[in-house]
Amino acid sequence: MSELTPYLAVADCRAAIEWYADVLGAAVTHEPIVMPDGRVGHVELAVDGAVFFMSDAHPEIHVTAPDGEGSPVTLHLSVADVDGLAEAARGAGARLDRGPEDSPPVGRVAVFRDPFGHRWFLNQPL
Repeated sequence: MSELTPYLAVADCRAAIEWYADVLGAAVTHEPIVMPDGRVGHVELAVDGAVFFMSDAHPEIHVTAPDGEGSPVTLHLSVADVDGLAEAARGAGARLDRGPEDSPPVGRVAVFRDPFGHRWFLNQPL
């Protein structure tokens, strides 16, 4: 069986770990691997069982964080409370692009860009 796991690059991995923990409720499931230069080379997080990996940007090996325009990839996350999570994200510096709103037959949805340039699509199934 195949598995697809998002691997995010950010400009400040330590700040992103804290933001995702505070706002999304992410838990660190594999402690950060810190490189000799002090940058985080790898960390694993999970939001209610949904796993993603992350690292600091390492442009010398073509691992770059989103620029000021954001990422061309959207992360889809099913949640129990779209309104609460969207408000928490906005209050913590995310830019709300859509919603929260009902979007039949999908459910309740919201889209935000986090302070690290990544775009999240929140879905609360009906």
